[in-house]
Amino acid sequence: MTHIDAGAELDPVHPVPVPSTPSTGLTSAEVARRIARGQVNDVPVRSSRSISEIVRANVFTRFNAIIGVLWLITLVVAPIQDSLFGFVILANTGIGIVQEWRAKKTLDSLAVIGEARPTVRRDGNAVEVPTNEIVLDDLIEIGPGDKAVVDGVCAEADGLEIDESLLTGEADPVVKRRGDPIMSGSFVVAGGGAFTATKVGREAYAAQLAEEASRFTLVHSELRTGISTILKYVTWMMIPAATGLVVTQLFVKNNDLKDAVARTIGGIVPMVPEGLVLLTSVAFAIGVIRLGRKQCLVQELPAIEGLARVDTVCLDKTGTLTEGGMDVTELRSLNGVDEAYARQVLGALGESDPRPNTSLQAIIDAYPDSEDWRCVESLPFSSARKYSGATLSEGDGESSTWLLGAPDVLLTPEDPALAETERLNEQGMRVLLLARATRDLDDTDVARGARPAALVVLEQRLRPDAADTLRYFADQNVHAKVISGDNAVSVGAVAAKLGLSGTTVDARRLPADKDGMATALDEGTVFGRVTPQQKRDMIGALQSHGHTVAMTGDGVNDVLALKDADIGVSMGSGSEATRAVAQIVLLNNSFATLPSVVAEGRRVIGNITRVATLFLVKTVYSVLLAVLVVCWQVEYPFLPRHLTLLSTLTIGVPAFFLALAPNKERARPHFVRQVMRYSIPGGLVAGIATFVTYLLARHHYTGPGALDAETSAATLTLFLVSMWVLAIVARPYTWWRVVLVASMGAAFVFVLVVPALQSFFALKLVGITMPWTAVLVAVVAAAALEFLWRWVDRRFPA
Repeated sequence: MTHIDAGAELDPVHPVPVPSTPSTGLTSAEVARRIARGQVNDVPVRSSRSISEIVRANVFTRFNAIIGVLWLITLVVAPIQDSLFGFVILANTGIGIVQEWRAKKTLDSLAVIGEARPTVRRDGNAVEVPTNEIVLDDLIEIGPGDKAVVDGVCAEADGLEIDESLLTGEADPVVKRRGDPIMSGSFVVAGGGAFTATKVGREAYAAQLAEEASRFTLVHSELRTGISTILKYVTWMMIPAATGLVVTQLFVKNNDLKDAVARTIGGIVPMVPEGLVLLTSVAFAIGVIRLGRKQCLVQELPAIEGLARVDTVCLDKTGTLTEGGMDVTELRSLNGVDEAYARQVLGALGESDPRPNTSLQAIIDAYPDSEDWRCVESLPFSSARKYSGATLSEGDGESSTWLLGAPDVLLTPEDPALAETERLNEQGMRVLLLARATRDLDDTDVARGARPAALVVLEQRLRPDAADTLRYFADQNVHAKVISGDNAVSVGAVAAKLGLSGTTVDARRLPADKDGMATALDEGTVFGRVTPQQKRDMIGALQSHGHTVAMTGDGVNDVLALKDADIGVSMGSGSEATRAVAQIVLLNNSFATLPSVVAEGRRVIGNITRVATLFLVKTVYSVLLAVLVVCWQVEYPFLPRHLTLLSTLTIGVPAFFLALAPNKERARPHFVRQVMRYSIPGGLVAGIATFVTYLLARHHYTGPGALDAETSAATLTLFLVSMWVLAIVARPYTWWRVVLVASMGAAFVFVLVVPALQSFFALKLVGITMPWTAVLVAVVAAAALEFLWRWVDRRFPA
């Protein structure tokens, strides 16, 4: 229910109650009373998970529960060395908590920097306050690019146009007058004004959506979904395999109870890819920390993953390729208009807009306002119109109406001034036309018949790092598309200066149908005179052709496209609305940060795909060994300590380094298929080779201690095959990867030759024949692995 103070009045035209908050806003005493009553906008600020949520997420998992129970049993029935796997899980969980806590601190500190601070009037002064300090009945000022953060009723309006498309789906801006409702989540596209807050906190229309969208999450991504799918399959495989193993070891073989329990647990534990989820969380968290150091706020963690998959990046020229500011370099009079008079008009026009854009700010800086001129009525600039206007009272009492905007919009095609404009555009200049209107500002076709008075030539400041960034995207096979509302020729010239070649297209000539537009976008590189709605349509058209699209922008005209893009990237100095809908905010306003974000995404996704193969090869061979043991009715060959050692040397330690290594390869879709096409053949080969060695050893060794000797031989084969899997996954080799693989092999040899470690891990190779047989079986398995993985690459390409 809308809150209305007693004494609220009715607007004579719009019979909607208008709250009676004075134009000076609330007093400090009134604000204090509302805070005491809890009438505050207490929607939580964008933040990460709480410490308790982080601990719960890392500790209370399905597989931690399974392994925790098995660990407790092992502590009771087996030596401490068979319980090592439990201590590894504790260490892993601790690492996960610490890394996500560090990421939380980074994210929270950056969120404070990037937080919107609306302007409210209090005690007659305009002050900026955090969003969560707005109270009921606050008078909030809004202008182009500002987002309504609470629900309210319009109290002041000066050409105020609000876009509600993010809430209602209606694309056309809505003109707001005094008394009209303003919904939270909408944003200003033109004009300005103020509104009185009528609903704050969780009562506001968009509060629930905003709160939900601002949560730190690792869930909604192909990578996380893929891992969840894999874990579901693993659970299905584990249940029958583990059940068969328990029955075989405890009842069929009639072994010593403690030894049987230890070997059963030794067979179940390695089926769980417990480190995979941890490593994914750690990789994402470290990604947030690394990007945070570069002043990059990741508002939704899957954005890191999404940018790794991007093959097309759409760039807005202003604020992205060029710096925010501009400089007036020349004023060219047309049709005999006195230049001094044109300067006075431009000065008055600049003064007529309380929130000037960069072009108008350059004019204000160049042409100060004359004191005896004043604005009678104004028409704010709109990206859809491409011009602004004002009716001015001149010093001599005369009044005149003027328009300032795009020459190719205001001029007729045959006007000779267009040829001059075209020539300047080809030099990369931005040109505005000052024209005297013959119609009133409120005329729907005010631009018709306008008489050209002067051309204002502005020079755009190119970002010094833009050329290098565009070159990076070209090298990474990411297509850059410049999409701008400015003149196509001018935008093309700017792009050419930055080394971006390709066809320049006037968006007014683009096909209206999605497929035709997508084809034109594939062929072109630079697009000018693009309307805000067209930007949105262009994103959709590219996506319809299978492209993963990132969009960068900082202006209100970019909001719709940013919202629809796979990844929206906003500048920190951009409008409040663009920062609100973007998944990534570059707080340092540097376009050059974007390659770091792309590289971080590729590192995370590429490396997780790589190391997931290691974890799942272990799961596959563990399940296979359990099945083979059940079918052959033999003792399980390994104790938990053996598989803890193997997992640490061939998976745990190498995976940690491989997951954090640089990786520039663009992420490919179908994560589950990519991982399983290597894991299944790798696990099958490793399991079969190990079991063959185990059966050969059972025939070779007899007498007391035979089982330990058989276990040692089987462990040697499994280690060598697992090392070969690691060697394949670590390709292409660099010096540190060679050192990593070699050091893991050296560590295993160290265990075999040091008597104390031999005893601790129950590993002792007996004789010469069987150990060399184990090596021979491993060599054959390695050759089979090479053949199978190459066959998989040809038969099932990624």
